[in-house]
Amino acid sequence: MVLLLPLLLVSMDVSVLYFALPSISRELHPSATQQLWIVDVYAFALAGLLITMGSLGDRIGRRKLLLIGAAAFGVASVTAAYATSADMLIASRALLGFGGATLMPSTMGLVRNMFRDDKQRGQAVGIWSGAMAGGIALGSVLSGVMLEHLWWGSVFLINVPAMVLLLVLTPVLVPEFKDPAPGRFDLLSVPLSMGAVLPVVYGLKKFAADGFSPAPAVCVAAGLVVGAVFVRRQLTRRDALISRELFRPGRGFGAAISLNSIATFAMMGSAYFTTQYIQSVLGMSSLRAALWSVAPSLAVGIAAPTATVVARKVNRAYVIATGFALAAVGYVLLALAGTDSLWTVLAGAAVIGMGIVTVMALVSDMALASAPVEKASSAASLLETGQEFGGALGMAVLGSIGTAVYRADMPDSAPATARETLGAALAGADHTLAALAREAFVHGMQYAAVGGSLILVVAGVLAAWMLRGPAAETRPAEARGAEAELAA
Repeated sequence: MVLLLPLLLVSMDVSVLYFALPSISRELHPSATQQLWIVDVYAFALAGLLITMGSLGDRIGRRKLLLIGAAAFGVASVTAAYATSADMLIASRALLGFGGATLMPSTMGLVRNMFRDDKQRGQAVGIWSGAMAGGIALGSVLSGVMLEHLWWGSVFLINVPAMVLLLVLTPVLVPEFKDPAPGRFDLLSVPLSMGAVLPVVYGLKKFAADGFSPAPAVCVAAGLVVGAVFVRRQLTRRDALISRELFRPGRGFGAAISLNSIATFAMMGSAYFTTQYIQSVLGMSSLRAALWSVAPSLAVGIAAPTATVVARKVNRAYVIATGFALAAVGYVLLALAGTDSLWTVLAGAAVIGMGIVTVMALVSDMALASAPVEKASSAASLLETGQEFGGALGMAVLGSIGTAVYRADMPDSAPATARETLGAALAGADHTLAALAREAFVHGMQYAAVGGSLILVVAGVLAAWMLRGPAAETRPAEARGAEAELAA
């Protein structure tokens, strides 16, 4: 329960600004560029520092890094709440991202250390995955409720009591773990890892927001080049930031990261459409839309623990493949939605969430089980970095499909801004144009949903193939290593 506190808060901070932006704009008067950075800098700092913080946690101690991150997160929350300028808020959000990057791999690494029994670890990771998904939904609802009664800074102060509680309880209840022989810390790999992750995530986000253009494409290409240099350095140095031991054949760690990234691709790709559908197509207020969006989370909450129970009786490769198939069915439901299909969209979101959380819980457990115990935080950071890539790619690919269809459907006589986005079309006074825009958006969502369902079917087949045999085993890496030595 102590380790769920930072996890809930980090995931909540992904969505906590959704409804606070209008109030922030009125109070701080940010420019358009500053407003984008207020929203995005948290995710960028989080994604860019995950690999570094995972490796650092293995070296200095996961509990110690957790406490450092909690203190940073608490301080940043207070400075964000009382920010007097847009630049101050951007800096505070960046510090929140730094804190989040320390908290996430530390919590998962500690779970790997504390629960050595396969059954208990599987249950713990299932709860961890459910809390992660629930925190994102909870953040938007809490921010909506608090903004009804308090000023915008209150959405950040939610974090402070939980962080104080974490700082008090963690030294008492959570044991310390670290690599007994970590070796030197490869400082040069830190900027290389950030140079590989940040340009790619930024470019993919720009694709999702604005469609394809040369500048984001150059960013993605530059990130891939730096990534190749980073990978080469990891393969040739003994003190590498990422241990080559994680990727030894037969462990299934690489397969787990790949499948987890595809799962996040599907989750964020669907969220891109469902959130806009509920609020813009159906015309709900922000708070009402947020409350309706919680409904699918109720079904998602039971999926991860149930999946871990089933996976103890059925080959987990087939359970993971079933999770992908279930999510594909959810996308089919989205493809059947019209302009007044609230329950169809909610059902689709719930089914997608159940399938994806099933996949994420099982592949996360598999990745942690396959990693040496002294490298647990590094393994967790790679898993979560893959999630960042997958989420950005899902919004870019499926969002681009939807946007292309939307623009093709909109009449040439419509204003240029209305042909670009649904929000711009609805902002005008032309009710006929607004109706056409809603239909075009839904049409784009239908095409994207078909594409998403096909990708998930392929992912299910790949999961059944990639995880066959030893890769699907859940025994810890050290246990399999001891058995191999005994056999030899």
